[in-house]
Amino acid sequence: MKRKKPFLWLLLLAVLCIGGVELWACYHFAPSLFLQITRPVRQCIQAAASLGGQAADGISAWWEELVAEKETLTEADMQIAGDPAIHTDMPLSDPALTELKSAAGRDILTGGTVEVVYYNQSDEVWADQPYGTDDIGRYGCGPTAMAMVVASLTAHDIDPAQMAERAYEDGYWAKRSGSYLSIVKGLSAAYGLTAAPIKERTPEALQEALLSGNLVVALMGPGHFTSAGHFILLRGVTLSGALLVADPNSTERSLMEWAPQLILDELSASTSNGAPLWAISHSEP
Repeated sequence: MKRKKPFLWLLLLAVLCIGGVELWACYHFAPSLFLQITRPVRQCIQAAASLGGQAADGISAWWEELVAEKETLTEADMQIAGDPAIHTDMPLSDPALTELKSAAGRDILTGGTVEVVYYNQSDEVWADQPYGTDDIGRYGCGPTAMAMVVASLTAHDIDPAQMAERAYEDGYWAKRSGSYLSIVKGLSAAYGLTAAPIKERTPEALQEALLSGNLVVALMGPGHFTSAGHFILLRGVTLSGALLVADPNSTERSLMEWAPQLILDELSASTSNGAPLWAISHSEP
């Protein structure tokens, strides 16, 4: 039994040192790859812990917590506000089609399926307000998008700070990553709405959902809207077939027209909890 202790300590030391820089990079920038390449190491630590020893148990618990955090980030699809991966030079839409106006103390985006109460997560009123232990300005696209949905489709006068508090209390906040994707169905149901996944990925399906009177929540991947993951609303169809959006991280992008295929091409690859497209409508009585 004495021979096992030097082996155990050498094994634990190797686990801590192997590929430190590479693992650090994967941990921060490629969580899915991190989970994949560290699975054998994780199994090795578990085996070492089974040999006994308080130190091994402690390292095993630390590793499990680290991997659990990355699993959380992966499921939440890394929603962090910032510059998009692709910058657009498209002009703003004709104000006759859509504009941002003020009415009854609220900002309203016109021209869509319904007039959308517009909120920007970086607004100084709530940008620094908490979303769990994070802030709305960087991580709050989920509750901001859902605040727009609820304020536009119901009589509830709710803003991003209030929705972030509700999302946190209901368990939809994901530490340093934004929101669990269950936030869309969960908060829709909480306010008397239905979030139905749109399974068909065609321009016609998007246009039909919008022309039926729905708002559509879209989870975007890297492209014109984000360099990571990001919730936006699709809010209407123009006569030319272009889509109107409400982007909680950009007023400018909310006043542009977008080709349906571009939206489809830049959707997140996630399919968890109905992602990446949900049609939001009033629940059946």
